[in-house]
Amino acid sequence: MNKLKLRVFQDEDVKLFASWLNQDYIRKWYQEPDEWLGEVEGRHDKFCWINHFLVTHHDKPIGFCQFYEYKNSGETWHGDIPVKGTYSIDYLIGDKEYLRKGYGSQIVDLITEEIFLLERAKRIIVQPEKNNIASCNTLLSRGYTFDEKNQLFMKGRS
Repeated sequence: MNKLKLRVFQDEDVKLFASWLNQDYIRKWYQEPDEWLGEVEGRHDKFCWINHFLVTHHDKPIGFCQFYEYKNSGETWHGDIPVKGTYSIDYLIGDKEYLRKGYGSQIVDLITEEIFLLERAKRIIVQPEKNNIASCNTLLSRGYTFDEKNQLFMKGRS
């Protein structure tokens, strides 16, 4: 398995991302494709606080990921975890040929590293669907812990 790379999401990536969002195995977890597309299309204005990336393998696009400073999201699922210094992530493998081969773990590692380059980042919280066992297991395998009280996965800066 070769190392993956992140590159900033571009206008020409929207069509490919849309095709990924409409695949059954992705739509199961990303149930509102139009909302996700609206976010990437609005990444230069309304959603400029989200950092969107395409994941490539030998320059071939195979997935998508994003991170954001949680306080900018308006979300409230953080429980009693401090909002200051908290980030969150989303990720997917869009190319079916790359499923169940460890690439999800590499994506999580890459996006985690990207966030912890930011001095103000203290922790990352993630709340995948409980039934998304693959995503939950990926997070655990990458050093995230499950916070029972707040019902989310978390990783602090090491």
